[in-house]
Amino acid sequence: MDATRQHFLMCRPTYFAVDYAINPWMDPTAPVDTDLAVRQWERLRKVYRDLGHTVEEITPVPGLPDMVFAANGGTVIDGKAMAVQFRDPQRADEAPAYRAWFEAAGFEMYDPKHVNEGEGDILLAGDYLLAGTGFRTAHASHAQLQEVFGYPVITMQLVDPRFYHLDTALTVLDERTVAYLPEAFSPGSQAVLRRLFPDAVHATMADAEVLGLNAVSDGRHVVLPEQATDLAAKLRERGYQTIGVDLSELRKAGGGPKCCTLRLRQGKASR
Repeated sequence: MDATRQHFLMCRPTYFAVDYAINPWMDPTAPVDTDLAVRQWERLRKVYRDLGHTVEEITPVPGLPDMVFAANGGTVIDGKAMAVQFRDPQRADEAPAYRAWFEAAGFEMYDPKHVNEGEGDILLAGDYLLAGTGFRTAHASHAQLQEVFGYPVITMQLVDPRFYHLDTALTVLDERTVAYLPEAFSPGSQAVLRRLFPDAVHATMADAEVLGLNAVSDGRHVVLPEQATDLAAKLRERGYQTIGVDLSELRKAGGGPKCCTLRLRQGKASR
């Protein structure tokens, strides 16, 4: 298995809090330790850099506690950046902040016509774009994604509100393999996944409930929540090297390693 050097965008959780509830993980009455969230995030960033990946950072904006979840800031493939439109008004102001960063970085910009929450729901898997819908990203956005990026888009219907974004229920391990929780998908989407990825790794509900599938893979190394022990063991059996991280504070808002990590694909050679 070969590791591919990757280029990431992250946002320090300087203003992280759980001030509202827009998914089942969020409880505004539960205490949150922002300093611990920052330390856990810094550990994740160090893991990426130690693996040889490039990490860029966007400046956090006061009053946007979920801006740390950079994966929702856009979709970037082959030097093109699709901006986002959030479902919930609490996150709406994150969209122009990320759009401005992409534009300053020189990406070819496209604006969404429908609700689209970036790599939270849009995952490149080999020659396909897997596109989640059911809770956040609108199904109508999938046609625009195909027109902009030129990849066949495969709709994935999510059915469990705990796994409200595709990246909480499925992770792309390499161009041929994914890991996912079957119960998070409709019967038709499960059938499509079996057809496309017959050798997929199936996660247990216990691992999904600690956001074990909210993982980041470079094709060899898989960075995932350290609490997802069964999934890590299955991945090692397949030959992947796993690196566990603790993002327990960010999980209070429904986020894990992938939520904190937006991949910047500059061109076709960096898929």
